[in-house]
Amino acid sequence: MFGIGMPELIIILVIILIIFGVGKLPEIGGGLGKAIKNFRSASNDEQKPEQDKIEPEQDKIEKDKEA
Repeated sequence: MFGIGMPELIIILVIILIIFGVGKLPEIGGGLGKAIKNFRSASNDEQKPEQDKIEPEQDKIEKDKEA
């Protein structure tokens, strides 16, 4: 896992615990989870606007044919 072993992870976690304290860890974890969720939904939403652009153009073509 990126060249980081178990001892390095433990040291990083201890440093984070010292800096932020026990009370802030759930807030940090929740914020990180929301950030990842928003990033995933934003990356999936990039494909949808292209489809939304195509459909209104097709509607315009169909309305022009009817008129």
